[in-house]
Amino acid sequence: QVHVVESGGGWVQPGGSLRLSCAASGSIFSIYAMGWYRQAPGKQRELVADITDIDNTNYDDSVKGRFTISRANAKNTVYLQMNSLKLEDTAVYYCNALIKLSAGEYNFWGQGTQVTVSS
Repeated sequence: QVHVVESGGGWVQPGGSLRLSCAASGSIFSIYAMGWYRQAPGKQRELVADITDIDNTNYDDSVKGRFTISRANAKNTVYLQMNSLKLEDTAVYYCNALIKLSAGEYNFWGQGTQVTVSS
C-alpha cells in the first residue's frame, strides 16, 4: 500500500511565502515523477509544477519565477517553495506521484492542503 501525504499549507498575506512538502511511503520500487496540482473553488484542477526522477522540472506559466519544486529522492519527498504569493494562488494543493510498484505504474494523490492568500 502506498501513502502520499502533504503538509505545509496555511494562510499567508500577499507577497509572503510558504513551503509545501509531500512524502510518499509504502512498497515503492521507484518514483518516476512527482508534482503539485491545485484546485481553486469552481475551477478545474491544474498542474502547478512537476519534477522527474532525473530532476527535469516543468512549471505553469503563472508560477514561473515565483515557485520552485525540488525533490529529495532518498526520502521520496517533493517540496514546493512558493514565494511572492498572490491572491490567485489560493487553492487546495494536491501532491501527485507516478510510482512503480511490483504490479506496474500507478498515479497516487495526496489528500490536499489548503493554501490561502489574503490580506
